[in-house]
Amino acid sequence: MLNGYGDVILEGVGLTLQLALSSMALAIVLGLLGAAFRLSPIRPLAWLGELYSTVIRGIPDLVLILLIFYGGQDVINRVAPLLGYDDYIDLNPLLTGVFTLGFIFGAYLSETFRGAFMGIPKGQMEAGLAYGMSSVQIFFRVLVPQMIRLAIPGFTNNWLVLTKATALISVVGLQDMMFKAKQAADATRQPFTFYLAVAVLYLIITSVSLLLLKWLERRYSVGVRAVEL
Repeated sequence: MLNGYGDVILEGVGLTLQLALSSMALAIVLGLLGAAFRLSPIRPLAWLGELYSTVIRGIPDLVLILLIFYGGQDVINRVAPLLGYDDYIDLNPLLTGVFTLGFIFGAYLSETFRGAFMGIPKGQMEAGLAYGMSSVQIFFRVLVPQMIRLAIPGFTNNWLVLTKATALISVVGLQDMMFKAKQAADATRQPFTFYLAVAVLYLIITSVSLLLLKWLERRYSVGVRAVEL
């Protein structure tokens, strides 16, 4: 299968999924923080959240990946000797990829979550305050569960884009399925065959993701449509 490189490429699938899931977990945390900052009545926090969303969404993903990996490595190796560490430090491509993609898509999710929070009636927060709940309790017990239903369509789109963006991390040496496919293509001089195989694998991942997220959306919408009608 694939001139003996099929198993090699499939090994990279696991790393690709690990990168995508870990990055999305970080992006969710940063997205929630970004949305909370942008909706905050404290102006410096709102400004900081807006700055994060605007700047990161305005820079190409590949530029940020190269900037963080190579620029970050240079900064770390300049600072380390000042702290008494003289050995050269190599950044781990997987950790760098997780941090970079999580940081990038946290900005996109902050917009998704902000819109979802704004779609919740203000009376929900007032009702929580009337019950004596704190702001933190209202956020996690009242707002977040309702926000999830409204955010799923936008979250789905971001997940699909993030999954495809994992291919960019191969440029810094992460041996995901894109990296493996390039190695196989260079060795056999059959780039079309291996890149087509990777395209099919990405399509399978995104298709399964769509099915799962549509099921999740239906689950969170149970009983809602009947009330709205």
